Amino acid sequence: MAHFELQPSVDDLQNLAEKYWRDSGEKWQKAEEAAFEAGASIRNHVFSLDNLKVIVRWKSERVVHHLDKNSQEEIERALTVAVSPDASTQDAVKALIELRGVGVPVASAILTAIFPERYTVIDFRALEALGHDAAGIEFYRHYLEFCRELAESGIVHLQADLPAPTALRALDRALWQWSASKGKLEPE
Repeated sequence: MAHFELQPSVDDLQNLAEKYWRDSGEKWQKAEEAAFEAGASIRNHVFSLDNLKVIVRWKSERVVHHLDKNSQEEIERALTVAVSPDASTQDAVKALIELRGVGVPVASAILTAIFPERYTVIDFRALEALGHDAAGIEFYRHYLEFCRELAESGIVHLQADLPAPTALRALDRALWQWSASKGKLEPE
């Protein structure tokens, strides 16, 4: 099992989560709001390329064009697994990464937009805030378990007036903001 070491102070997490939204700017805020709206549509079985693109654009604008290489059948197959209440984290991620343009970080963003109460985003910023730099399917499962435990411990509170008002989403915002405040722009 992976070992995670929280880099930011526990006492700073809520402030970091709030700073993330406050400092993100209107364009980013609208992209996040749209991503969670698209995720809700997917949760309601609207398996369109457009919904998928909205979420992927929020996570990584530079890979959106790769989604066009997937057929509607491939998209429906992957999203059907992703929204299935019986799908494990591994099954959901595996189904999504079979789509062109989707790796584990993007798959985690898609799952987060669909089920923000169950999933969180894994990316280089959140990993840096936990002392790591790798992300495979099994690693994501451990990461998700760790983040769920942190969020459920009450160290961050849901941000009721923001998209996806869950403690898990607030934790992700805090981890991302902590890494961003360190000044690292791109993954190495």
